[in-house]
Amino acid sequence: MPFEELPHTADWCLRVWAPDLPTLFTEAARGMYSTAGIKLVETGRIQRTFFTTAPDAEGLLVGFLSELVFLLEKDHLAFDDIEVQVDVENAPPFRLSASLCDASVLTSGKAIKAVTYHNLNIHPVRQGLEVEIVFDV
Repeated sequence: MPFEELPHTADWCLRVWAPDLPTLFTEAARGMYSTAGIKLVETGRIQRTFFTTAPDAEGLLVGFLSELVFLLEKDHLAFDDIEVQVDVENAPPFRLSASLCDASVLTSGKAIKAVTYHNLNIHPVRQGLEVEIVFDV
């Protein structure tokens, strides 16, 4: 698993690493769902596309994960088939497009209230990129 939960006093903290930015975003979503204990039903899948922009990569990550939290809370949907593309060629703004296959949530643990900017910094590491994300729960 390219993510791990880190100890945090009041919220959840997740460290995610990946070889590139699109994979980092995908693994951050998977890690968020795993940490929240999300289990999906196997039928009734619908393909969706999501687009967003932000002035930097961190804002793009928060925007992407926040949209997933919103759909989880509003429609009780989560995604296990996620394909992300990030355009940094003409940045800013950074652009993200995601192809997502949703499913209804069968079970979940603690609810995530928000994705925070607390100490959020995508930085290079030997294996590619890494970020620590704090979730308000």
